[in-house]
Amino acid sequence: YTRGTVKAFSPFDARADAEALRKAMKGMGTDEETILKILTSRNNAQRQEIASAFKTLFGRDLVDDLKSELTGKFETLMVSLMRPAYIFDAHALKHAIKGAGTNEKVLTEILASRTPAEVQNIKQVYLQEYEANLEDKITGETSGHFQRLLVVLLQANRDPDGRVDEGLVEQDAQVLFRAGELKWGTDEEKFITILGTRSVSHLRRVFDKYMTISGFQIEETIDRETSGDLEKLLLAVVKCIRSVPAYFAETLYYSMKGAGTDDDTLIRVMVSRSEIDLLDIRQEFRKNFAKSLHQMIQKDTSGDYRKALLLLCGGDDE
Repeated sequence: YTRGTVKAFSPFDARADAEALRKAMKGMGTDEETILKILTSRNNAQRQEIASAFKTLFGRDLVDDLKSELTGKFETLMVSLMRPAYIFDAHALKHAIKGAGTNEKVLTEILASRTPAEVQNIKQVYLQEYEANLEDKITGETSGHFQRLLVVLLQANRDPDGRVDEGLVEQDAQVLFRAGELKWGTDEEKFITILGTRSVSHLRRVFDKYMTISGFQIEETIDRETSGDLEKLLLAVVKCIRSVPAYFAETLYYSMKGAGTDDDTLIRVMVSRSEIDLLDIRQEFRKNFAKSLHQMIQKDTSGDYRKALLLLCGGDDE
């Protein structure tokens, strides 16, 4: 992954950073500026080294100290940055399915956008960290076709990209056309199987062919023929097949558009993509929304929270 905005900091000195952070939180008042500058300019692996140096030097837990010194969205952002990268998604899913009510938005965003290898990793980490089977947890909290598509995605068995068979492209496009536009009541199962298992390059061709056959973008059909959580998940899968960065640009845009900000989504996407493809997301954002991600964060957030998000964003695309 080389399309992130956050890279390994050099020259890096974990002990010096740990000392600076301790000083920033010691005694009366907190020096938020130092905290946000250090944590947004080190990559996740380096942040873990800082936490370990912090414990070694002071016998204190860095995350506990951050929680007791900081508040609100800024605290949430800093604590999210400190979460080990490999556990980030598993933790988000765990919190999306615990207790009263399931956060379908989080399940949709993560399972639609992660690669099969990433999904396999999430399942393993979930089992190790929480001694529970992620699939069982998700099926216990969801139902219907929404649940079935999540289960298909959790299998992480999407065909690998290879030579595209035009005959099969034509066939899949026809099946989707008959299941969607031509049938009263959509045959959701066909959509689930095809969208959940075919390779990315194959599906991109299927979407083009579908447009030729039906005169509609597949998103328009999904929009018309399905509703609720299933519709949102199908659309997320289609958008991620077309372009993961474009999907996240749109996710970020809608987290800030209109009244009120969905800070949980804003934080989750900015943190989880900061070392992967945030540069590409910024590019798509600028292209599709006639303003830069930087400008929108600037307008929609404030204080230390804004400063930290802008540093993660890493630049303005005028």
